[in-house]
Amino acid sequence: MSDTDCIKMLMTRQSIRKFTGEHVPEEVVDEVIEMALQAPSAGNRQPWRIVVVRDKSRIQRLAGAALGQSVVSTCDVLLGVFAVPEESAERYGDRGRDLYVIQDTAALTYALLLGIHFKGYGACWVGAFDDEAVAETFNAPEGFRPVALIPIGVYEKAPPPRPRKSVSEVVLQEAF
Repeated sequence: MSDTDCIKMLMTRQSIRKFTGEHVPEEVVDEVIEMALQAPSAGNRQPWRIVVVRDKSRIQRLAGAALGQSVVSTCDVLLGVFAVPEESAERYGDRGRDLYVIQDTAALTYALLLGIHFKGYGACWVGAFDDEAVAETFNAPEGFRPVALIPIGVYEKAPPPRPRKSVSEVVLQEAF
């Protein structure tokens, strides 16, 4: 992939919320996860876990836990991203437990979204959900914190790009 192609892929990634219902091959999901595991993490702790869900009844339960969001209920496959705060805390104490683990799983989540887009599939980062209901649906071990649900599917066409703030609106040249 050329620099231009790579830049185009980065600039065209967006949240996809409507899927055709077509199957996403397991090898695609495996490749995306392999790519995403290159995400940075504080002290290389990699305090994350990913759960792959294809079971439609479990996906429907997760849609309920995600406040009925249709993007969850209509996906072919769903990834649950969990933080394991104590793995960060072992090295960084409270800062690892409260901040680094969330930063790390956010980096992983974005890497998953990019990988999905690079492979030609759609996805959406879902963070609005009932933590307890999601953890229960996944049978998550004690201490695992759900951070993101990523519904994945085939889509017909991307929606129009959403507006973004300009560089001048977000970059500060000096301290506050």
